[in-house]
Amino acid sequence: QVQLVESGGGSVQAGGSLRLSCGASGRTFSNYAVMGWFRQAPGKEREFVARINRSGGSIQYADSVKGRFTISRDNAKNTVYLQMNSLKPEDTAVYYCAASRLWVGVPVPGDFGYWGQGTQVTVSS
Repeated sequence: QVQLVESGGGSVQAGGSLRLSCGASGRTFSNYAVMGWFRQAPGKEREFVARINRSGGSIQYADSVKGRFTISRDNAKNTVYLQMNSLKPEDTAVYYCAASRLWVGVPVPGDFGYWGQGTQVTVSS
């Protein structure tokens, strides 16, 4: 088992920045090959945002956030981060941290076995 706890959400104006953190406890964080961020807006399905492999050498972003968001991880601190810059109102959602043992072709929520409780990000225009 691994427990994930997100923090760093909040309200910001369009163009602003936020940094989300996800702390992991339980089994060794580095055992989980892939850490990811997903988000879910009201009335919409949960969607992939970004993922990173164990070494940080493989990173993938959704097209909608590419060039604005940066995912990183610190295995020594059992933490994964999501730096969000140039935020837009359409980025408003609950953001979830997730862990998976596998890097598969197309990242979907079902591939991730462990989830945090989510943190709200609200971007106003």
